[in-house]
Amino acid sequence: MSTLKQVLGVYEPGSQHWVGDGFPVRNLFPSNGVADAVNPFLMFDYAGPTAFAPSDQPRGVEEHPHRGFETVTIAYQGTVDHRDSSGNAGSIGPGDVQWMTAASGVVHEEKHGKAFTEAGGTFEMVQLWVNLPAAHKMSPPRYQGIVSADIPVVSLGEGASARVIAGTLQGAQGPARTVTPVGLFDLRLKAGSKGRIEIPEGHNASIALLQGDVLLNGASALKGEAKIATLSRDGDAVEFEALADSTLLVMSGEPINEPVASYGPFVMNTQEEIRQAIADYRSGRMGHLH
Repeated sequence: MSTLKQVLGVYEPGSQHWVGDGFPVRNLFPSNGVADAVNPFLMFDYAGPTAFAPSDQPRGVEEHPHRGFETVTIAYQGTVDHRDSSGNAGSIGPGDVQWMTAASGVVHEEKHGKAFTEAGGTFEMVQLWVNLPAAHKMSPPRYQGIVSADIPVVSLGEGASARVIAGTLQGAQGPARTVTPVGLFDLRLKAGSKGRIEIPEGHNASIALLQGDVLLNGASALKGEAKIATLSRDGDAVEFEALADSTLLVMSGEPINEPVASYGPFVMNTQEEIRQAIADYRSGRMGHLH
């Protein structure tokens, strides 16, 4: 018998700040203190929507390191160019996803795409950080550039659809290869649409509203912009009703029940491992961009 996951709480951004000079973000976690409820996800930054004037210099974030987790960037408007010390490079635009497994260590930069920089326009993206279990934190880095055309779309009912980026929904398998079980679904709902989303029992789950007005399980309201609802591990579905056109991101995952030690761009299990990560980066063992 299917049971609904309960809505534990609804939160607004806990902080707002610029990342580099290209990404004005509203942070939905960890600034809200909901780490236990969203594990294995570590961070959610919603960049934009922000209008940028034309420029001759790409805005963004210069060379910086990561170790011990994955970064997932979902493009809604605008483009981002990526290159890293493992020799990977790519550009993502609306509908595309970049899934970078930093693992043992990567140095990379993220900049607005060349054509977007020169023309200007509206920029809107989400970046998630996904934790890795201890056994995989020092594995080789990996890069997945996922184009929109490779992301399956499933119907959730009249006027409601989901792009399956990772995990499985209604038999459709997302293209992203994940280290631990993770579901990531990009929902587009027309006003008046209703439906339900299946989410595995025992998984942590949360639903981020980018913009719109949605009822969850007939009661809890997600309205406006940049809101997030956390859900219980018990239950295997959530019901929605869109009161206005809405864009949602549904995240679920098997919790990683291990200690978390973090410092800036490093997420490990112990403070000693953090000190080692800092030393490895400073000594150049994570590489550099040329």
